[in-house]
Amino acid sequence: MTTTAHSEDPTAHTARTGVWFVGARGSVATTAVAGCAALAAGLHAPDGMVTETQPFAGSGLAPLSSLVFGGHDTVSCPLPKRAEELETGGVLPHGLSSAVHSELAAAEREIRTGGPLPGDTRGDEELIGAFAADLLDFARRQRLDRVVVVNVASTEPAPADPDVLPPSSLYAAAALRAGCPYVNFTPSTGLRAPALQDAVAASGLPHAGRDGKTGQTLLRSVLAPMFVQRALPVRAWSGTNLLGGGDGAALADPAAAAAKNAGKNRVLADTLGALPQGDVHIDDVPALGDWKTAWDHIAFAGFLGSRMTLQTTWQGCDSALAAPLVLDLARLLARAHEVGVSGPLPELGFYFKDPDGGGPAALGEQYEALLAFAGRLREAR
Repeated sequence: MTTTAHSEDPTAHTARTGVWFVGARGSVATTAVAGCAALAAGLHAPDGMVTETQPFAGSGLAPLSSLVFGGHDTVSCPLPKRAEELETGGVLPHGLSSAVHSELAAAEREIRTGGPLPGDTRGDEELIGAFAADLLDFARRQRLDRVVVVNVASTEPAPADPDVLPPSSLYAAAALRAGCPYVNFTPSTGLRAPALQDAVAASGLPHAGRDGKTGQTLLRSVLAPMFVQRALPVRAWSGTNLLGGGDGAALADPAAAAAKNAGKNRVLADTLGALPQGDVHIDDVPALGDWKTAWDHIAFAGFLGSRMTLQTTWQGCDSALAAPLVLDLARLLARAHEVGVSGPLPELGFYFKDPDGGGPAALGEQYEALLAFAGRLREAR
């Protein structure tokens, strides 16, 4: 059984690390900021944080109390108010928004207006420059050793023109310009825009993504290898997602849903050798708020062609599932940057549907790669 390490690693450095969220007033970022404050204060156990388990002790990860938060967003709801809304919806524990109000207010003071906004006349270069200036100003004023940029904004459709930089890629380009490690926790384009590839290679910065693996695909990455290992041919694999909140609204756009489903299908195709029959449907149900229900129906063949099925139901809160992973990734990228690791980090595929740098799709193999990476960080001390 996995054991939990102490939140404050006595071997970790005392440097200050910035975490800059793209989508800083959204549910995931708000939950991460509030959760980090709660863990640092000892108010809750670090459930869901892989980097707080024993295998990561001594890896030199930044203590949770040393993380400083800021970010970009295009919405105006203040972070403390957003936390109150999440508490009302049952995402955050009762009373937490009051208990960590000062930390939420401090993060709110570091949120800057993103873009492009409706009617924005700034071109790509001007937007990238403005975003990079915000990052550099954040690092200077807060006296940070490094800043990790983490995209947790709503899913955007894949651009129709590969030469056009979508908003996620503008923020990613700003991270490169400011010398910041980058994490894309969304299915959006981010660093993978063709126009950014030379800059990515020249930057020497560590980066990880794409599309966080929090629920349905997490389960698929466990079940698909089981069918392969037991020589049980999968005939069809269909899924349905019901969700609300900002993600539900964003994924009501068929183009955004297609970007999301690409990562879900990759796990099956890579593990099974081909994509089986069946589709994934995503339905926006606003009444569900930040809660999600995902069903999977798997048809497979047994001995002598006998027809069998497996059906699964996953019910959870995406924000609560994603927030600890986002904190894990910020700490891992900061440490990688500190010890001079550069380029894509396929070792962090454990966290993603479509990992930068490729790698295995099975969760067990990804976990072993992650533990090896923790050992590499430990030896770099």
